[in-house]
Amino acid sequence: MNTLAKLTLASTCLIAMPFTVQAASSHDSHHGGMQMTSADAAAQMTDGEVRKVDKDAKKITIKHGDLKNLGMPPMTMVFQVKDPAMLDQVKAGDKISFVADKVGGQLMVTSIEVKK
Repeated sequence: MNTLAKLTLASTCLIAMPFTVQAASSHDSHHGGMQMTSADAAAQMTDGEVRKVDKDAKKITIKHGDLKNLGMPPMTMVFQVKDPAMLDQVKAGDKISFVADKVGGQLMVTSIEVKK
């Protein structure tokens, strides 16, 4: 490769690098590279209704609205829970707000609040 081609390639890499780093860091901070704030958690909360609580299996069945962070439409489905103690807070029929996410390949409720 001649000297002019080497200089052109090197300058192209130097110009493009800051944009690549910025795009990667923006992606990381938006999808878990940083701690989620309470405002982020509230934005991800979905309304639902508890249909069934299975403490032995550490699962909860929820009829829910759109799960925007997971790209899922409204439906009724079974979730694992991150902390089994969450199941002590709810019973069938409760109106809730919750956060669900994919953890270890499984859909999991990571936060739950009973509506008053």
